[in-house]
Amino acid sequence: MIEALRTPDERFADLPDWPFEPKYLERPDALRLHYIDEGPRDAGKTFLCLHGQPTWSYLYRRMIPHFTAAGHRAVAPDFLGFGRSDKPKDEAPYTFEFHRDTMLGVIEALDLRNIVLVVQDWGGLIGLTLPMAAPERYTGLLVMNTDLGTGDRPLGQGFLAWRDFSNRSPDLNIAGLMKRACPHLSDAEAAAYGAPYPDLSYKAGVRRFPNLVPDRPDAGGAALSREARTFWRERWTGKSLMAIGMKDPVLGPPVMRELHAVIRNCPPPMEIADGGHFVQEWGEEIAREALKRL
Repeated sequence: MIEALRTPDERFADLPDWPFEPKYLERPDALRLHYIDEGPRDAGKTFLCLHGQPTWSYLYRRMIPHFTAAGHRAVAPDFLGFGRSDKPKDEAPYTFEFHRDTMLGVIEALDLRNIVLVVQDWGGLIGLTLPMAAPERYTGLLVMNTDLGTGDRPLGQGFLAWRDFSNRSPDLNIAGLMKRACPHLSDAEAAAYGAPYPDLSYKAGVRRFPNLVPDRPDAGGAALSREARTFWRERWTGKSLMAIGMKDPVLGPPVMRELHAVIRNCPPPMEIADGGHFVQEWGEEIAREALKRL
């Protein structure tokens, strides 16, 4: 069994603009994964919203109400190590395959279909490898400030700087980071991003993600990501929308233009001029456009 921590529920009381009921799935190894599930279960589309590092499903609070108001279902899980999900204490369990297998398990357990895959940051690094496992489940893609970790090209200087900073900051001030990245956040909203982590011991998953980005062809997840690149280039038949936070110094316009060229029949990207890396914090406009196009 994997030794894990569980954030006390009171840490999530009275979060701004977060009225959603927590739901849980338990893995065979007894790790508990949190997700929210809003809107009708028999909706025409299911928006599967995957967050990145160091955020959690709270990142989608500006977008989910638009999806559900239009009559669709929205499912937003927290990766293990993040949000209300259990947090293995050691860094070793956190691998690319661990996270991917967990997300595939969520899709199977909830039998999600007619999925619009909504991804950003690690939500994309993992999420963009999911549809090739069961293409029939997916009808759309909304992709924001992310990449494929194929391991066969150099990592960008912006990411390398972020990885170095993260490695020097084992007790990352998540609320402070979010406030700097998204200056329009209230103090309470910024604090909500730090709510899952009472202390350093809860942040193993947060620390691990930057070091999981495949940086060589034989790194964990690299081969899967190369398969996914081929899938999106040659086999993808659904509708797509790309939204770019133009002020992202890590996964901004240059990275996203390269990714855009990989996604078959993807129309010209939507550019969010003031948006940074966590572009969902400017997400109302993106959600409305996604509902029009997807």
